[in-house]
Amino acid sequence: MTVWKTSMRNFLAHKGRMALSAVAVLLSVGFVCGTLVFTDTMNTTFDKLFATTSADVTVTPKTDKNDHSAQNAGRPAVLPGSAVRTVAGADGVKSAEGTVSSMSVTVVNADNKDMGATTGAPTIASNWSAGDTRSMDITSGHEPRGPTDVMIDADTADKHGLKLGDALRTIAVTGDFTARISGIATFRTTNPGATIVFFDSATAQRKLLGGPDRFTGINVQAEPGVTDEQLKTKVAAALGSGAPGAAPYKLQTKQEAGEESKNDLASFLDVMKYAMLGFAGVALLVGIFLIINTFSMLVAQRTREIGLMRALGSSRRQINRSVLLEALLLGVVGSLLGVAAGVGLAVGLMKVMGAVGMKLATSDLTFRWPTPVIGLVLGVVVTVVAAYLPARRAGKVSPMAALRDAGTPADAKSGRIRAGIGLALTVLGGAGLYAAARSAKASEGSLFLGLGVVLTLVGFVVVGPLLVSVIVKGLSAVVLRVFGPVGRMAERNALRNPRRTGATGSALMIGLALVACLSVGASSMVASATQELDKSVGADFTVRSSNQQPVLPQAQQALAKAEGIVRLTHYKLVAAEVTAPDGTSERKSLSATDPSYLQDLRRETVSGDLSAAYAPGAMSVGEDYAKQRALKVGDALKVTFPGGKRARLKIAAITSDDVNVDKGALYLNITTAAAYTPADRMPQDMAVFAKAADGQADAAYASLKAAVAKYPQYRVLNSTDYKKDLKAQIDQLLNIVYGLLGLAIIVAVLGVVNTLALSVVERTREIGLMRAIGLSRRQLRRMIRLESVVIALFGALLGLGLGLAWGMSAQKLLALEGISVLEIPWPTILTVFLASALVGLLAALVPAFRAGRMNILTAIATD
Repeated sequence: MTVWKTSMRNFLAHKGRMALSAVAVLLSVGFVCGTLVFTDTMNTTFDKLFATTSADVTVTPKTDKNDHSAQNAGRPAVLPGSAVRTVAGADGVKSAEGTVSSMSVTVVNADNKDMGATTGAPTIASNWSAGDTRSMDITSGHEPRGPTDVMIDADTADKHGLKLGDALRTIAVTGDFTARISGIATFRTTNPGATIVFFDSATAQRKLLGGPDRFTGINVQAEPGVTDEQLKTKVAAALGSGAPGAAPYKLQTKQEAGEESKNDLASFLDVMKYAMLGFAGVALLVGIFLIINTFSMLVAQRTREIGLMRALGSSRRQINRSVLLEALLLGVVGSLLGVAAGVGLAVGLMKVMGAVGMKLATSDLTFRWPTPVIGLVLGVVVTVVAAYLPARRAGKVSPMAALRDAGTPADAKSGRIRAGIGLALTVLGGAGLYAAARSAKASEGSLFLGLGVVLTLVGFVVVGPLLVSVIVKGLSAVVLRVFGPVGRMAERNALRNPRRTGATGSALMIGLALVACLSVGASSMVASATQELDKSVGADFTVRSSNQQPVLPQAQQALAKAEGIVRLTHYKLVAAEVTAPDGTSERKSLSATDPSYLQDLRRETVSGDLSAAYAPGAMSVGEDYAKQRALKVGDALKVTFPGGKRARLKIAAITSDDVNVDKGALYLNITTAAAYTPADRMPQDMAVFAKAADGQADAAYASLKAAVAKYPQYRVLNSTDYKKDLKAQIDQLLNIVYGLLGLAIIVAVLGVVNTLALSVVERTREIGLMRAIGLSRRQLRRMIRLESVVIALFGALLGLGLGLAWGMSAQKLLALEGISVLEIPWPTILTVFLASALVGLLAALVPAFRAGRMNILTAIATD
């Protein structure tokens, strides 16, 4: 009970100093809980959506999940209307309704603006059916009743300001057609962001599928008393497909359809979830340094108090437990606040997603019981573990310490051991980074890289106090000495406790090391891609969709009329089953192009002649695939094309895989693919390449843009556009990463604030004496600010140096994957370094202000 009272008294006595550490716990736990609540809410949203939109049993054409030939052809796979009539007559069927749905469409308004989502969610064109009435209500107008009517979902209408009577043009592989909005339908559950338009069934069949009496699926409802599984069996028997789900149909119950949709979504959610948890882990790691520093300083300041307690009979175990109980209280308070903050963060993320088009209703907010448990356990355990070393150090304080000044003397022996361990870890980590850079295999090198990153990080943390005296003196000579005596005092304060300065700088080091590493990686990717584009791309222009939609025939016809163009090269991806001579079969995407593609993309071959691969009955393979299957020029591959026709194609060339563009591509002539693929299954172009006539590049560029002006889903890119596009994509990803890393840097800044605040308290009497002998308030504040700046620059120098080492090693490893150019973004590195000085300056504002307000006599009288 005495230990508990002592812990409570100390915790409450230093509640201001504990607050910053509690914020570190709060931010880390909040990020973890916010991530879990957000992903659980997304799961709930989609579960509700799938549950309301799925029929008791769904019948669709059976296709390979990895076969994208139908999508690339611009038409979904279909089943005949006779199948709908057969299912409707099966036992146990209450109703069977044919559905039409296509995602190979673009919908534009009267101003030719794409109505599709910008989040990656699809645009879906469907027929309005009875099944849709289970999940949507017509809140304005009426359902589509003819070819001139179209209905749109309410979220898209609100987002783009659409109203009844507005014209919408739908662009599909069968051609363009315009209809006016006859109705607006609202989801009863949340629409996560897709753009959905509805037509009457006849129009949908004719305009989306190219003919009558065709459907993409059948929604089957069971009679009362018939389970979904029973219905599935009866429908399968009626279709004559034997076992449920056998060819040529795929049958799924409502539960199975929902599970499949969830699994398709799971990969996206998992990437988001684990990425955010990874950054939460970084923030938690940085928070550990803050907690260790806080308790180390509190223990040092209470040395005489602890010594007196020991003299009065307190045991080492009691002192240890007292400090750990303070940490427990800190962990509980910070974690509880973090759980609450996590819910707020999740709501904030939902608002952000809503702003970019993916709407998530707060009514679906899902707070499952594991979330607060994980948050509390994580926060408390991490806090107590971080406080263990300071608590152990407190337990070692002897009763004689009551007779000494506050502050535990440094243990020279433990300092030497720490330095030795730190140097050893750093050297081993450096060896791991070197081994990664010299690796011949990416899989082997990645293990060395991971080991090197971990060991160098831990090594720098451990050896940090040893580096303080060298680096801080060097920084001080450049930054502080110009401020005269005040600068020299700031330097001595930073050097006074190397362990404290090292721990504070290490917290900032972690976030900045990741920033530097990612900056090097991103810059190297852009530089490598730019170099390869300049070296290998011969086409002047590329026309492609921004959302992976194929280039439709009407757009191709428009491009063919562009002026100033010498040639157009068509590029298609054909999904086919490829069987090697050893019998191994796998689905591959064949790059079917015009022979002129050899001039548009200059590819090196390791064997054979690539132009021969465009001869009838021939193809090429990539170097890695050839090595895996022990293939050589002259060998034959059995290829099964969409539609089932088989061909025996001879390997005429093996291309180098030391590239980024078209790495591993299997080339063949478009005419070869067309000879074995039905016309309705032949893919549309995924891209079109154009070569301008000599001296007409600008005119050709303008002409191509004018040609596809009616089709906003397509972009015309010259080499400059392509490079800008690539850089913008990488920068967008980096900005998200930097934003998340900002959390770790915020925690590190709190560490600097906490260190300075506790340092000011520790030096109260010293500050009073300096003020008494003539140090002005302004000079005192400047001294503390300069001390903060040099500590921040120390952490930045360590972090940026470490990050550069990681980045350079990673680039050497990625050179095996085509990232051959090392590009160090010096402007970014310099900006981050200078920004660290500003961070240090801001972190010192409050501690410096409080120090300047101290009463001189009271400060001198402080014991």
